[in-house]
Amino acid sequence: MPGKLNNKGFSLLEAIVAVGIFVLLISAVVAVFLFSWRGNAVVWEQLSTQNEGRKATQDFSNELREATASSIGAYAIESATNTQIVFYSNIDEDSFVERIRYFVSSTLLKKGVIKPTGNPLTYNSSTESLTTVANDIANGATSVFSYYSSSFTGAGSPLSGAIDVTQIRIVKISLKLEEDPNLSPVPFYIESKVMVRNLKSN
Repeated sequence: MPGKLNNKGFSLLEAIVAVGIFVLLISAVVAVFLFSWRGNAVVWEQLSTQNEGRKATQDFSNELREATASSIGAYAIESATNTQIVFYSNIDEDSFVERIRYFVSSTLLKKGVIKPTGNPLTYNSSTESLTTVANDIANGATSVFSYYSSSFTGAGSPLSGAIDVTQIRIVKISLKLEEDPNLSPVPFYIESKVMVRNLKSN
């Protein structure tokens, strides 16, 4: 008798099941890749945010440390709140003292610079040059700027209420930076205390 044929081919149902399993495997691989890629992107973005915060804090400290009377004789610190400080400092190589303003706008830390112009010299607010120096500010109720008098010894509370700028001797900048609260590993905190050299104690 002739032998029976051994049909080793796939049936339609088996082919559909095989294709389905293949699609599921590919989908899983793609999902893992996308998750990993997004996670790495968040980490790199957070590192960029941290570097930005460090530079902003360092620049602020250097500029405020050398705060001095303006080119028209105004006091070294013009105004001070928990989200903004305005002071005068010569930040370039010329003989004029710039008006410097650091302030929080939404999640941005910005810097405004006004060079004195005219004869007699004036600080014209319409000429203020604005730049963003740090992104992703997430301080919430925590003050970005805090102020201390000459009695500060390293511990104790900052000046409160309406700040008398003539009492300020030390300024603390505190930044909480977070690229994405839902994805960032942890917030990044950085702070620095700056003693203003040219302000004499009473």
